[in-house]
Formats: sequence, structure tokens, C-alpha cells
Amino acid sequence: MKMNLPYGTTLLQLILPDSYDLSIIEPVFTPALAEPGSSIRESLRHPIGSPALSELIKPDEHVGIIFSDLTRPTPNQLILPEILSEIDYVPKRNITLFNALGSHRQNTQDELRLMLGDEIVDNYRVVQNDAFDQSTQRFLGKTSFGHDIWINRDLIECDHMILTGFIEPHLFAGFSGGSKAIMPGMSGINTILGNHSARMIAHPNASWGVTQGNPIYQEIAEIGEQIKNCFLVNVTLNKDKEIIAVFSGRVKEAHACGCAFVKDRAMVPVGHLFDIVITTNSGYPLDLNLYQSVKGMSAAAKVVKPGGAIILAAECRDGLPDHGLYGSLLRASTTPADLLAGILASQEDQQDQWQAQIQAMIQLKADVYVYSGGLSDEQIRSVLLKPVRDIEALVGKLVEKYGRRAKICILPEGPQTIPYVEV
Repeated sequence: MKMNLPYGTTLLQLILPDSYDLSIIEPVFTPALAEPGSSIRESLRHPIGSPALSELIKPDEHVGIIFSDLTRPTPNQLILPEILSEIDYVPKRNITLFNALGSHRQNTQDELRLMLGDEIVDNYRVVQNDAFDQSTQRFLGKTSFGHDIWINRDLIECDHMILTGFIEPHLFAGFSGGSKAIMPGMSGINTILGNHSARMIAHPNASWGVTQGNPIYQEIAEIGEQIKNCFLVNVTLNKDKEIIAVFSGRVKEAHACGCAFVKDRAMVPVGHLFDIVITTNSGYPLDLNLYQSVKGMSAAAKVVKPGGAIILAAECRDGLPDHGLYGSLLRASTTPADLLAGILASQEDQQDQWQAQIQAMIQLKADVYVYSGGLSDEQIRSVLLKPVRDIEALVGKLVEKYGRRAKICILPEGPQTIPYVEV
């Protein structure tokens, strides 16, 4: 059997014998909208649970538009011009675009131009959230979970906020999109650490596609509800990263509609667990680094047998990455068990520990191999994973290990397909 896996901006060809017991699991393919621009305009003019965008905003008011950073495939160059066109009666000086970085690194000017286009960068003020500079934030009290709420001050001072992004299943927040644009997107590091704490991550409902009873999702929504005059513009994408639906309007209702739409297409039931699961992180920009690519591992972990093997193909052109604490947290431990024990025992939460914690939990269930042109074998081993340079040969060895009847699952779209065992 021959198949192509999304890998960076290219495709990685994989050829496996037809004699293998193979299952390929993909999301339901939905064709792209014929005219995405007009669909976005229609959604802005007839939103869910809200008056039209142009009816909400007055000409003399200040507007903040939040957009996703480089690690997300949100089609900003399609979405933002339509929003700006709808509110073209508002002076450009009254509009600020906010890069929802969370705890990620700042994007370069070249990256901003790639994401937004020259016209937007040259004509509008762009603010990149700095989660680590508390002087740029305002304290809004505590959540019902006891965590401090620190939000970007410039954003809070806007009269209206427009939250953009795309919706996909998320490994611990249930789904992306919605109020995630604010938390973690525009939040301070203390707020992010509270929401992503070891205790919250360890909760059994902090998982793919789960919103009910998920403390991480619930706190994100609670923080979002503290920010008044928010309007949501979220899209959903197919495997070609084309827009297939638009959900605009009141944040809670519009996001719920989008999540239901995605769940029907991305959550795929299977009848059993697998000995071997081959996965990706859906190509660039989602596989920009290994930190992000833990999502692909996590999707595979949903259906791998205890003691089985996960093989991840992710380009990781940005490395581990070098910024943040993900790499150093992993390098400080000798085994996944030691790593997890240390995180759970610590009295202090650290940046990126949530991703290290999830990786450790996966590795306690299965061996994890990484195929990556952006990482050396030494780098992969340094973060407790196993390097592989020939996936076909590795699968052959694993079939010998598990037996000729070994069941193999392939997730070409990685975290955009969430398989689960149907009970």
C-alpha cells in the first residue's frame, strides 16, 4: 500500500506491504467553500446569537482584533480583510490587531507579513502579546478554580474585541478556537500556568473533544465571559487547510456550533486498539516544532495498545524549539516515569510543563519513535524519544516483534483526526 503523509510543506511517501493488517483513519473530507470571502461576509452579517458585526460597533469606538500566531494554519489573509471591510467606517487608528501568542515566541516582521499581508501590517497597529511582561497586563481577579486572571492591557481597553481562529479538536482543552484566543492567546504567564497546571492536565476529562466536565475548557470559557463585547469569527478547515465552514457571533453559542460541526467530522470511532500507530502533525505549520507535534502523538495514543508503538512523522523546522522550557524539562529527566513524577510532585508550575507531562503519560503507555528532518538523532534522544530514519524498515521490525497479525493504524492527518474506541 502506498500513501502520502503531510510533512512540512511537502508529502512524505510511505509504502507498506499489502499483507499487513492496515487501517487508515481520516476525518470526513468536506470540500472547500466555493467563495470563502462571501461566506465570511454572510456570517458577519447574519451571526449566531448576535446582531451583525457592523451593528455592534460605532465609528468612534476602539476595536481589537485577535489573530492566531504562526503555529496555527488559520487563514488570516482571508478572514481579516473581510472583517476590516465590514467595519471600514471605523478609522484605522482606532483598530489594533493582536497576535495571540500565549507563551510562544514573538513572530518576526517577515512572519507577520506572511500571515497578514503587507497591506494590513503597513496600515494597522499590530501588538504581539507578551505573557512574561506583567506591566502589559491587567489583573481581573480570580477564576472559580482559584487562578489569577491577567489579560493584555491594550486589549482590555478596547470597546469591542473580535476573536478569530480555527476550530479543531484539542488534546487537553477539548477544542481550539473560541475563548482560547484570549486564554492563553492574550493572557499573562501566571494565568496560563494556572490553567495548564499539572493538576488540571491530569484531570480525566482534560482530553480531545471533551468540553463537559473539562476543567481546562471550563476555565477558558469563564475567563472569556469576563471580557465584555466579544464577537467570534472562527472557521473550520479540511485536510488541505481550506475553509469549509464559518461560525461567527456570540462566543459561547458560535463556538458550540463549530465544535459540534468538527466533532462530527474529526472524531472517528474504531472497533479495537492497535499494536502500531503511524501519525503526523498535519504538516506545516502544525509540525513547526516537536512541542506542537506532541498533539500528533496524543491522537495516536488514543488507540494504541499498552506496550505498543507510535511513529510520528513531523518536520520540526523550528527544532524542539529552542525557546521555552519544553526541551530543558525533558532533558532534566532520565525516563518518562521520572519526568512525570517530578512534575506531579513539584509545588511550582513551569512554562511548557503541560506538553512534557502529556508526552510522559503517552510514553508510559507506548514506545514513541520520531521521524524528523529538522531534528538530529541526538536531539530526539535528549527528549527521551526514539529516532527513526526509515519508517518502512521500522514497521517491519515492529511487525516481527508483535507478530504477523499485528494491527497497524495510520493517521495521515494526525491531530485533525481523533480516533476513539467505540464502547
